[in-house]
Amino acid sequence: MVKLKWGMEYKGYLKSFDEYMNIHLLNSEEWVDGSFKGSLGEVLIRCNNVLYIRQVQGEDEADEAS
Repeated sequence: MVKLKWGMEYKGYLKSFDEYMNIHLLNSEEWVDGSFKGSLGEVLIRCNNVLYIRQVQGEDEADEAS
């Protein structure tokens, strides 16, 4: 999950990143204030927009942690 400085979040599969931390996501979804806004597919996020990056636990991993 990639959170941008303006509050939007993008969840998807990390395909690649570069030395500047530009991020390439596949099968991405846009979330704003916890609400699903839509599927975007393939996106490239420019480094200066990123607030943070974190791993999202899958449903299987969340069940094991409980």
